Amino acid sequence: MYTKKQKSSRFTKDGYEAYNLTTFSRSRSPSHLNTTESPNSSLFESPVSFSTSPRNSALNKSLLNVQFPEDSELDDPLSPSTIPPDNDAEDHDPSTSDLCKIKLNSPLKSRKDSPSNSIDNRKYNPITFLPHVLYDQFKYFLNLYFLLVALSQIFPVFRVGYTLSYFGPLVFVLAVTIVQEWYDDHLRFKRDKQLNNEKYKVLSKEFHGSIQTPSKNLTVGDIIYISKNQRIPADLLILKTLNDDSGSCFIRTDQLDGETDWKLRAAVPLTQAVASELDFLDLDDIYSFNGSVYIHNVSPDTLSNNKSSQATGQSSIEFNNTTQSQGIDINNTIWKDCTLASGSALGVIIYAGKQTRSSLNSSSSRLKIGLFDIDVNFITKILFAVTLSMSFLLVLLDGFRGSWFITMFRFIILFSSIIPIGLRVNLEMGKNYYGRQIQNDKEIEGAIVRTSSIPEELGRLEYILTDKTGTLTCNEMEMIRLHTGNISYSLETMDEITSLLHAFKNNLESHDRQSSADKSTASFSKFNAKAVDMFKLVEALALCHNVTPTFMYSGLESQDLTNLDLEYSASSPDEIAIVEWAKSVGLTLAHRSPNTLFIKTSLYGHEFDYEILVNIPFTSESKRMGVVVKNCSTGSIEFIMKGADSVMREITVSNDWVDEEVSNMAREGLRTLVVAKKSLSHEYYSKFKTALEAAKLKIHDRQASINRVVSEYLEFDLHVLCVTGVEDKLQEGVQSTLELVRNAGFKVWMLTGDKIETAICIAISSKLVGKNARFHVIRDVADPMDLKQELDILLNVPVTTCLVIDGTSLQLCLDAFPDLFISLATRFASVVCSRCSPTQKGEVVTLVQKKTNKRVAAIGDGGNDVGMIQLANVGIGLSGREGQQASLASDIALVKFSHLARLLLWHGRNSYKRSCKLSQFVIHRGLIISVMQFMFSILFYYAPIPLFDGMLVVGYTTVYTMFPVFLLVLDTDISETVAMTYPELYKDLRKGRNFNFKTFLIWLLTSVYQGTIIVILALYFFKPEFIHIVSIMFTSLIINELAMVLVQLHFITFWMVYAQIGSLCIYLLSMFILPTFDMEFILSWTFLYKVLAISAVSWVPVQFVKVIATLLSPSSHSKLD
Repeated sequence: MYTKKQKSSRFTKDGYEAYNLTTFSRSRSPSHLNTTESPNSSLFESPVSFSTSPRNSALNKSLLNVQFPEDSELDDPLSPSTIPPDNDAEDHDPSTSDLCKIKLNSPLKSRKDSPSNSIDNRKYNPITFLPHVLYDQFKYFLNLYFLLVALSQIFPVFRVGYTLSYFGPLVFVLAVTIVQEWYDDHLRFKRDKQLNNEKYKVLSKEFHGSIQTPSKNLTVGDIIYISKNQRIPADLLILKTLNDDSGSCFIRTDQLDGETDWKLRAAVPLTQAVASELDFLDLDDIYSFNGSVYIHNVSPDTLSNNKSSQATGQSSIEFNNTTQSQGIDINNTIWKDCTLASGSALGVIIYAGKQTRSSLNSSSSRLKIGLFDIDVNFITKILFAVTLSMSFLLVLLDGFRGSWFITMFRFIILFSSIIPIGLRVNLEMGKNYYGRQIQNDKEIEGAIVRTSSIPEELGRLEYILTDKTGTLTCNEMEMIRLHTGNISYSLETMDEITSLLHAFKNNLESHDRQSSADKSTASFSKFNAKAVDMFKLVEALALCHNVTPTFMYSGLESQDLTNLDLEYSASSPDEIAIVEWAKSVGLTLAHRSPNTLFIKTSLYGHEFDYEILVNIPFTSESKRMGVVVKNCSTGSIEFIMKGADSVMREITVSNDWVDEEVSNMAREGLRTLVVAKKSLSHEYYSKFKTALEAAKLKIHDRQASINRVVSEYLEFDLHVLCVTGVEDKLQEGVQSTLELVRNAGFKVWMLTGDKIETAICIAISSKLVGKNARFHVIRDVADPMDLKQELDILLNVPVTTCLVIDGTSLQLCLDAFPDLFISLATRFASVVCSRCSPTQKGEVVTLVQKKTNKRVAAIGDGGNDVGMIQLANVGIGLSGREGQQASLASDIALVKFSHLARLLLWHGRNSYKRSCKLSQFVIHRGLIISVMQFMFSILFYYAPIPLFDGMLVVGYTTVYTMFPVFLLVLDTDISETVAMTYPELYKDLRKGRNFNFKTFLIWLLTSVYQGTIIVILALYFFKPEFIHIVSIMFTSLIINELAMVLVQLHFITFWMVYAQIGSLCIYLLSMFILPTFDMEFILSWTFLYKVLAISAVSWVPVQFVKVIATLLSPSSHSKLD
């Protein structure tokens, strides 16, 4: 049993409990309840789930039905009034809908069909581990090819050389992979075990008390106690908060979506109202508490069902034969893996295990294959064809004698080194090294490489699609402009507003000295009209938002408000900027709960209380938000709304100044909002509230019904109060970065939700476009024929122009003329898409990649950028004020946009060129030994006999040459200074000339020449010592390869010197160990000078041709010397 606790309110007028908070909610959050129909809605007959829809941010509803014993107490001012239930049978009968009933606090045996809440993130289990790992490895052609080659050695008819020489490299590669997979899976198992055994207090009717239950044993319907900073084990519906009478609590979602801000949640008012005098846990009747929750069933297509994102329902409470009904929504829930950040709470589990939101959202990331990997796969296919061709040619020259197909297969085995088994291992090691180099670069400190398979892709990019707010700009807002219709206020003239509020304060004090009978709203008309208007304007700005004040220190009385270290948290930096501005001129938002606002005039000591009657949240579809508030002193009710001018224009009384002033501010690069309001009578509000509550009780299409009621009752004839202008400054280094990437030949597109004028201003100031660039604007085109004419005009627009298009026109382009639009838009060096939705960003990225077949990078910092980041060839996320969601979803995370230039021009160049050189040399290493085998077979009458024994072949690809070859990843063709000073050098990388069919042919010819020369000269020089031909050829081969590595370098490091010396020492040591070598002959001068002569003849001509080719066709960077 729990001990009794003294109740306390987290926010009161007399004192404040301090929390150091950041933002508490996100209007962009993609959290939803999705539903699908189920014919059976009885208890647990079908699975239930929370799910999300990434394309809809509407609130989603479920249904609560709670029955209390007759002696339960209901004593809470927040408890809703009794509302007659909707007559729609489907809205009340779960059996006729797609709802599932969950009984609260029911016996455990009645919940035996509840899904398990055990966490199991293991990729394998003990039985499937080895088969699964082996399948994952052998589904790739290269590994399967080498397995077949190795298995063929079991049969004597196919055996050529030592079986170990074929199984050894394959087993080594597989062993490394298996150990790595086992270790990673073991770490996942340990983490899962820790979470599964975490204990929670569960209220139990059977035990008439609470029991400690491991997280893995929790079931749907359990009522659990969550304390501060405790992880949420499953998706919960909040029944009651134990430290706040209002039912408010804060949660953290950083472990779920990377968001670092705190988010506000509220208990269901019906259950929050229980036992106002006693602690909820100490109420004897809690164990006979009868309640039920109706939630939507889940089906395999829940996530893809667009209609399910509009799931709705209702809640009701039965008390003394009276039913109270109320809708519940996403704000009454806490998702699994969130953390309760304040106080403690009771919640009922509504989704558990694999049906929780986090589980349903867990899916394998889209596998990104870089262009370099595609090129490698293409060359690998050519190598296989070369292997078959060489084998077939030998059989053909031999006249297809005897069992020629067996002979041909033996030749395929002999030439298997043409396809190097170590190629993939070397490239993977190289990719990991590139990633560590990026992360350890002090110049771009904080960079994180999350996808190790795409570093080379950084050197092949052509398009950069970037967000604006928080990416190019700081996302640190400051309100610097206010226009009231006849006066424009800037930072220099804000003192005039403060003076007007002083005048209002003086009249207010005079009003306060009047008798109570004289204190009416009418007497305010005696005030200076201009001062009253200004107060009402600032008051509206201080009320219409979703900002929550927080404090750094506890125990401070309200009288000390001016000394508080007050901070504001919200999902939108714009809103914080406006509330901060209101505070600077005298109206301080001091306290907020789900239902109240407390504003204090910190300069004058007056306090104002407001009741939040209705909150209309911002959505990307509506582009506005509003509140209905009641002044607790005067009793007046007002509806205040703010939003984009494009939507506010339709619901406000027409005027002749808003459009002009919005355009003026936008041209200065300011983010604008239009603020308007109107007064509501109590009678009119009562009608609106009744209609709104009826809409909230609907199970289906609830949000549409709510929107319709708000539109019919509120959104018309509003009077514009002002237009606000908020400045978002450019990040440091953005201008130089964009100038560098433009000079490097990148085509930069800016995708933003801001107005066209604001977007153009930022494009100019950030140097997204050149100095004298012109803009071609397409806006407000809704007719396909008109759009076709606009697109036709683009054919005659110079490519140096910046194309600007708004969201409406862009959507029509994507729907009606996607191919034509992309083909025309990609002609321009820069494109700006304004009023762009998250969905449109993703569609644009996909279209550019698909239609141009070029490589695209997308960069952003917010949750609305996740879609395009995941769809792009390279997704780059910034860790910004909008949280970590974009960073966590990205392939590479950066701290600043200015780090982009170094990432591409330096690390992108190095990663691509190093992998090209490494892969080409590994292929050459396999080709040359196969050519030697080919020549040996020809000279010895087409016999499929190995030239070198197995140990030498294994040593050749490992200890004799492995370290020098791999250290090619340390080489750089130009210095860091040159790469950043001459960004034009990046253009050469896009041509793919460093690794293509032409370069493959060059290396193939080199291998043929060197392999042939080594064999022929060895036979020529050492005829008297033919018995030593193997050691002669192999030594010449090793010397040739080590020399070839050296000439590939532009800069020789001490690591390369150590590797060269070490490899030679290992080879010399093996001569004393392996029986292949006759040391008496090896130590003779004859052997030494003839081997050196063979190596020189095989190596020098190749270098001579290379020097001549370089002189005739020098590289771009060599021209800078």
